[in-house]
Amino acid sequence: MPLDPHADFGRRAWLPCPGCQDHLDCDDCLGGRNCGEHWRYLIGNTGSLLHLQCPACTHLWNHETGFGSGGRTTPG
Repeated sequence: MPLDPHADFGRRAWLPCPGCQDHLDCDDCLGGRNCGEHWRYLIGNTGSLLHLQCPACTHLWNHETGFGSGGRTTPG
């Protein structure tokens, strides 16, 4: 599968790829640090849902962050 036409090196995310799991042999990734090799293209988002593509295996997937979901409550 080719890279998505919206894949841009300037828009990246550091999440495990469910396709190739290439982060499993990386001390930086396993330690929760941003690795220079195992980043993903951030194709876009819909609210808290991220649309990603792995540059290594070109797998496309969505990742729900939960960030911002549920709305804010007003202090009473």
